[in-house]
Amino acid sequence: MATARIGTAFIPVTDVEESARWYSDMFGFQIGSVDEWSAVLSSETEGGASLTLLGPASGIQASPGLSWATCNLVVDDLPQTHLLLRRHGCETGEIAGSADVCVFFTTRDPDGNTVLVCDR
Repeated sequence: MATARIGTAFIPVTDVEESARWYSDMFGFQIGSVDEWSAVLSSETEGGASLTLLGPASGIQASPGLSWATCNLVVDDLPQTHLLLRRHGCETGEIAGSADVCVFFTTRDPDGNTVLVCDR
C-alpha cells in the first residue's frame, strides 16, 4: 500500500491577488506565488499542506461561493482567530464542538466560500 499525504487544497476565487492577501492577513499564510491563474499559499507549519486559490483564468469548473469547506484550517488560538475575523467584519458561526475531539467554527472568505476553522 502506498503512503499518501495531502499536498494542497483548492479554493475557487474571483480575484487571486485580493484573496491571497485576505488568507495571509486572516490566517498568517505566506504567499508563495501569485499569477493570473492561481496563488499558492503555505503555512509556517513544517509538512503542512499548501492552499491554492484558483482564479477564473485557471479554467476550474467550480465557481466561488462553495457552501462546503474544501479543507479545515487549524489555528493555534481559536477564540483569538474568531475575534480577529469578527473585527474585520467577517460573519462567523458560533464556536462549537468538543474539547475532547475538535473545537471549530465556520466563516466565509470574501468570495463566499465556506471556511472551517479548527483547533486541531
